[in-house]
Amino acid sequence: MKAVTSNAWGLCVFLAIFLTATVVPGCEATCSFPAIFNFGDSNTDTGGFYTAFPALWPPYGMTYFQKPTGRTTDGRVIVDFLAQGLGLPFLSPYLKSIGSDYRHGVNFASAEATARLPHSSPFDSWISPFSLAIQFNQFKHFKVIVDEHDSYDVGNTELPPKNIFGKALYTLYIGQNDFTANLTSLGISGVNQFLPEVVGQIPKTIKDIYSQGGRTFLILNLAPIGCYPIFLVEPLPHNASDIDQFGCLISYNNAVVDYNSMLKDTVRKTRQNLKDANVIYVDTHSILLELFQHPTSHGLKYGTKTCCGEGGGDYNYNKKLLCGIAKVVDGVIVRAEACEDPYNYVMWDGLHTTDAANKLVAQAIFSGSYFDPPFSLHHFCDIHPIG
Repeated sequence: MKAVTSNAWGLCVFLAIFLTATVVPGCEATCSFPAIFNFGDSNTDTGGFYTAFPALWPPYGMTYFQKPTGRTTDGRVIVDFLAQGLGLPFLSPYLKSIGSDYRHGVNFASAEATARLPHSSPFDSWISPFSLAIQFNQFKHFKVIVDEHDSYDVGNTELPPKNIFGKALYTLYIGQNDFTANLTSLGISGVNQFLPEVVGQIPKTIKDIYSQGGRTFLILNLAPIGCYPIFLVEPLPHNASDIDQFGCLISYNNAVVDYNSMLKDTVRKTRQNLKDANVIYVDTHSILLELFQHPTSHGLKYGTKTCCGEGGGDYNYNKKLLCGIAKVVDGVIVRAEACEDPYNYVMWDGLHTTDAANKLVAQAIFSGSYFDPPFSLHHFCDIHPIG
């Protein structure tokens, strides 16, 4: 991972490379996208799931917002930083009926969402009903409402102009729950059998959005879940030989690498079929793996250790105690509490990354070094520094 700084660089290179193949003088006029439409799971959910099912508690949100906001971390998620870098406000969740401002995009992501259609309810499996196909249907409905209204103020909800859909940036970061929800019951071999089906949902959604006018897409690949504390504490379906020198599960991370390879090939084929679209594969896996393996090289202290957890040790994670929850164990109240310095951690609650880690991921994305096709963004224009 190359050095990451707060001096992130612009994304208008999409227009320059794909549409003109030349450097564009005065790029500042076209470098900012006017909106982001985001699809995904808890990694980029800004409150959609917990608007539908209100149930988030402190210390979630403690670092940046000082209160829970529906984000499953201590502060901001990756899409928040992408919006900041582009000079846009944070995205309102599609399901938030009070106080939403959609003039610069919408967040359709939902915690616990899967790329495939769910086969159970969120009350017995922790799987969201708002899968990728449902999120696209919500987007399509949103576009119909925008197209039907001349006014930008509908029921006290701010809407964007009708021409925004072809100019916007579309981000997709989903698939993790298709892994995690089935690992315990099916194991790696069982999960591997339906990975092609999971991958297949991504190009379908890209083409569906394309049919609605979308032209620029960032497809984020999956993180190295074998480094997540939730999979590293006992009881485990593996042995010591499956742990690498950094404390991560080799078999789980290998499975993610296989998935990401399939996803990259699929995104490349989709790009070839949509000649006038920018379909970019983003290697967030490499960024996060570097943070897990070498946190101190990037201003952090702990890679696979949880900030908000209980139990101490290498991972500070207890599967029976969610972040912020207390239980009586052997007559003693035990609580999974947040650390005092989440800015030193990659992992927040055993399954989600911290505000600090998300910021580093976004900065690395803006560097342009993790795109396929590869190109350098910093030759074209600056973007807003991420604070």
